[in-house]
Amino acid sequence: MSIPVDDIAVPDRVRALAGPARLEPAWRNELGGLTFRTDDGRYIKWGPLDLETSMADEAERLAWAVRWARVPEVIAHGSDGAHEWMVTRALPGRSAVAPRWLADPATAVRAVGEGLRALHEALPVAECPWSWQVPDRVSNAARRGIRVPDALQAAPPVDRLVVCHGDACCPNTLVDDAGRWAGHVDFGALGVADRWADIAVAAMSTEWNYGPGWEDALVEAYGVAPDRERMAYYRDLWNAT
Repeated sequence: MSIPVDDIAVPDRVRALAGPARLEPAWRNELGGLTFRTDDGRYIKWGPLDLETSMADEAERLAWAVRWARVPEVIAHGSDGAHEWMVTRALPGRSAVAPRWLADPATAVRAVGEGLRALHEALPVAECPWSWQVPDRVSNAARRGIRVPDALQAAPPVDRLVVCHGDACCPNTLVDDAGRWAGHVDFGALGVADRWADIAVAAMSTEWNYGPGWEDALVEAYGVAPDRERMAYYRDLWNAT
């Protein structure tokens, strides 16, 4: 995922959903998906259908999670068979990889780690209807034609089950003007799993976004000591799927 730096064409569907509101590009991802911010307090997410997750899945998960966590409220979602879209109410704050926070990685990394821990503490495992545990991820990969190596099909013993974000990369934490986490976005894969499935990905993404040397700072902000075995396993599983 990246912040757009050039002018991009607005899809007709997005323009229709925006109505009279002005649009500002917010994100562009490697699949061709686009997210726009409107000047009336909404975000419009649009992109091609994807076998890994869908916006319909995300809308369902957000409707569940919003009761306990700072996540976007879904206004509408739909599909035309080739593309899908979702409209949500904007949350306060900007992505942890907005230019301000790229220039202040210590603050951003702390916010991501603390925010991830708060999300894990807030969402109730017993009430979550979705799983993101290893067998489910392996099955999802298989449906997309990906065979996970045998060495990754048996996970380390579970440390603690939580409701995982499912894509805890740094861009998906929102940070307020004071440098504190303000919310989370992008929940297409939310489900119950070992907390290290999220922690490992969040820590790994610090290097992509801020450069080397920030992994342990994120884990410290989360409030645990680094677990090298679980971090390595879940990092490899992420890359394999």
